[in-house]
Amino acid sequence: MSPKMRHELIDVLYTYNNAFASYNEPLGAIKVNEVDITLNIYRPYPPVLGRPAYSASPRARESLEKHIHELIQLGVLRKVGHNGEVEVPTPVIIAWHNDKSRMVGDFRALNTYTVPDRYPIPRIQEALTQLSKAKYITSMDALKGFHQNSLTPKAKKLLRIITHCGIYEYLRMPFGINLKDDLSFFLMILSYVLIHGLCTLKYLQEYFTKCQK
Repeated sequence: MSPKMRHELIDVLYTYNNAFASYNEPLGAIKVNEVDITLNIYRPYPPVLGRPAYSASPRARESLEKHIHELIQLGVLRKVGHNGEVEVPTPVIIAWHNDKSRMVGDFRALNTYTVPDRYPIPRIQEALTQLSKAKYITSMDALKGFHQNSLTPKAKKLLRIITHCGIYEYLRMPFGINLKDDLSFFLMILSYVLIHGLCTLKYLQEYFTKCQK
């Protein structure tokens, strides 16, 4: 890219800077549809779906509290009051990778009883063919993309987690749910949102823009 083109690109990015999210802004929400959960069992639910909080080290507890605080600030979690109905509390774990932590709900028991709704992932060869003629390719990623999917009231009740800090309810789609295959479901949402993007390509969690000139 020539210096002139680079300067023009920077001007465009500054002009449309409101199209890019930052960590200091409220998390966006996809309004295409709300994510629902369909179970293949009925009440009363089996005891395996109602488990106590897992034990954790002081380091993991501190990290867990930070994640909960962050997700509450983003509008992804809310604290369930003492009068709230809790039928399916799911314990969480702290997963570490390269000294960074992530809070993950252990939804394996719940996934046993969910009815998946899978959206087919495009063939990688087709994606590569579309990109092969492009002169410039831009790769973009949604900020906390999974958490931008809203939940139905029924799904929120089934996605309550239990921790040493109490019980919380997910207001947005969390990781690890098999109600819809995570990656293919997110791809389906991107296909709806970017339906009129003639120069866009969606694949897994990312989307690309391409230019042939």
